[in-house]
Amino acid sequence: MTPTPDDPRATSAHATPETPHLTVRGEAHLETAPETARIDITVSARGTNRHDTLADLTRRNTTTLDLIKTYADTVEHLETGTLTISPELTKHSRGERIRAYHGHIHLTAELADFTALGELTTRLADLELTRVDGPTWTLRPTSPAYRQARRQAVHDAVQRAREYAEALGTTLTALIELTDTDPTRPYPADRTLRTMTYAGATPDDTAPLDLEPQRQHIHAEVTARFTMAPPNL
Repeated sequence: MTPTPDDPRATSAHATPETPHLTVRGEAHLETAPETARIDITVSARGTNRHDTLADLTRRNTTTLDLIKTYADTVEHLETGTLTISPELTKHSRGERIRAYHGHIHLTAELADFTALGELTTRLADLELTRVDGPTWTLRPTSPAYRQARRQAVHDAVQRAREYAEALGTTLTALIELTDTDPTRPYPADRTLRTMTYAGATPDDTAPLDLEPQRQHIHAEVTARFTMAPPNL
């Protein structure tokens, strides 16, 4: 008995002349404005005495945190990373003579208000022995742009499949499988991260930095497999 398009056997995993299969790829490429920006801050201290170096580092870290917390309404995340205090040995000396101590604390702040971002970055760069790296522009994991990209990739796959079927003088009958072959991911439109470094200190009357948000490129890809009505070849 020959299966008909409405027969469940028509969606078998194995193609036959009566139930030919068609496999296509669907893609979507979207560009959208970023939703958040991350800056990395490194607070440093250096001295010939370990205790004094640690005290300077603690004071500068407190100053930096207090400044960032004045933007509490716009800073979505604030995290402290690594803390290091390391000795620098005197070169060409016999024994373990310490020349100086170096201290570093790494902080990360994430903001969604890009106007406040420029102002905060400028003020951080004005602090003593403070380095600012960034911004790194990103989308939130729950961004609607991801859903839009996935939907467009599916629509593209269906449209391609219909066009191939029409070229054969037939139509699609069922979807066998849909696979997310390349999970949606964001990256900058030019596929390079723009990173700027600012190191204090700057003049007190420096105007806030005008930071232009970098558009994000989202790519989604699916593979879809369909059955077709037998074409008349």
